Amino acid sequence: MSEPSPRFWPLFFELYESLPRQGPGNRECAGRALALCRELPAAPAVLDLGCGVGGQTLHLAGLLPDALITAVDHHAPSIERLRATLTARGLTGRIRPRVADMAAAGLPPASFDLVWSEGALYNLGIDRALRLCRGLLRRGGYLAFTDAVWRRDDPPAAIRTSFEFDYPAMGRIEDLLAAIARAGFTLEGHFTLPDEAWWEEFYTPMEARLEELRATYQNDPEALTILTQLAREPELHRAFSDCYAYEFCVARWLG
Repeated sequence: MSEPSPRFWPLFFELYESLPRQGPGNRECAGRALALCRELPAAPAVLDLGCGVGGQTLHLAGLLPDALITAVDHHAPSIERLRATLTARGLTGRIRPRVADMAAAGLPPASFDLVWSEGALYNLGIDRALRLCRGLLRRGGYLAFTDAVWRRDDPPAAIRTSFEFDYPAMGRIEDLLAAIARAGFTLEGHFTLPDEAWWEEFYTPMEARLEELRATYQNDPEALTILTQLAREPELHRAFSDCYAYEFCVARWLG
């Protein structure tokens, strides 16, 4: 695939930073994953890796009212938006946003009871990411994360090409569970995100925002072309959601 236009990423972030979250998921799925963390301390130290603007971070704060949460993302504008949200909601004492690379966040080892990451670990490669998370967990700590997996061995070319650009190493659920075992974790459970978790806080607001941006850039053909490219993601999901899924996995590091 050719390199994107220099204007692609600014428009990408103009779209994505305005959304409640930057990938599929919702509060119900977060609660279901937390229920698998059966021995989590009452006031856990939580790390949200790749937090984006903090949609799932806020869910965690509501579901774990005594938790102290560190929220890490490499994209400074996303962290600034999260800081503004925390100030508005009076949560600055409970959530600590941090601009840092997930792979080198400067966090002390063995310092968290729960490492959480929705749709972000693939950026590091799943094996490397699992090792990194293991090193950040206290003995007995939990890792809860989502990752994209194929549901079919023969997906149509349109959807396979899309994922080959963004996540060429994407496998099936069996591959993901094998990676968890290789990293030394004990699997506590896993489940597939329901389709509403793709739409409620992600694709529905994305399509609404795309319409706003099309109006803003109505006299800018290059911008409109890029927005059409970005609109392909929810369109492909409508057409091919039977071919792939997001799996929520919860595993424990017993040392």
